[in-house]
Amino acid sequence: MGHLDGQIAIITGAGTGIGREAALMFADEGARLVLAGRRLDPLNDVAEIIKSKGGTAVARSVDLENGESAAELGTWTLEQYGQVDVLVNNAGHSSRVRSIRYVGPEEWDSVFRVNVEGVYRLTQSVVGSMIQKGHGTVITTSSYAALHPGLLGGSPYSAAKAASFNMMRGINAELNAKGIRACTILPAEVDTPILNNRPLNPDASARATMMMPEDVAQAILLCATLPVRTVIEEIVMSPTQPRDRTLDMEAAAKAGS
Repeated sequence: MGHLDGQIAIITGAGTGIGREAALMFADEGARLVLAGRRLDPLNDVAEIIKSKGGTAVARSVDLENGESAAELGTWTLEQYGQVDVLVNNAGHSSRVRSIRYVGPEEWDSVFRVNVEGVYRLTQSVVGSMIQKGHGTVITTSSYAALHPGLLGGSPYSAAKAASFNMMRGINAELNAKGIRACTILPAEVDTPILNNRPLNPDASARATMMMPEDVAQAILLCATLPVRTVIEEIVMSPTQPRDRTLDMEAAAKAGS
């Protein structure tokens, strides 16, 4: 038996990177999965892998930059399955322009809509049902940039990820007594597709020093599978080996100037 047998889990950003690896791990533990993201093809690919191994997964194309669509994902899942035991808010993106001096309101707003508005609306849509059952886990992939903001993550991304981190802390303060636990993962550099949006796309040697998606996915799985009497409030993760990021910072400082 798996640690998540019989549980319904929503994972956003499940088509690639951390979300994909988390979905595969959750399926191995017996969870029935709703895989959400903007692009349906990679989500379907993950769902087919899970089904080929005897698991249960459905793919849903959702624009998580749209608050109504994010909320509708939670509502749809409850209508289909009657419960949501675990929500993994993993989807997110950063801005191309990193500096507070140059980033425009359109990019700023886009980053906040996905990383804050989408997390808030989706979480709100399912947390009431969790309270009714007396238990539920909300896991959000934030960022090391929430704790150490700067040009590498960028001003909008750092601020948005700090907001989502604080949102999870607020859930614990308000709802732990009702059986709800909120966990925040704060990873530093991970070799995922989000890096492709950086002003300087890290090369192979730079990426070789980074964490891999499955490293962060294992932390997400830990938060979901511990007994309900225990909440991991936050996990801060970083590569063991440091790297020289001087060129990255220089490129970030100039982008959009």
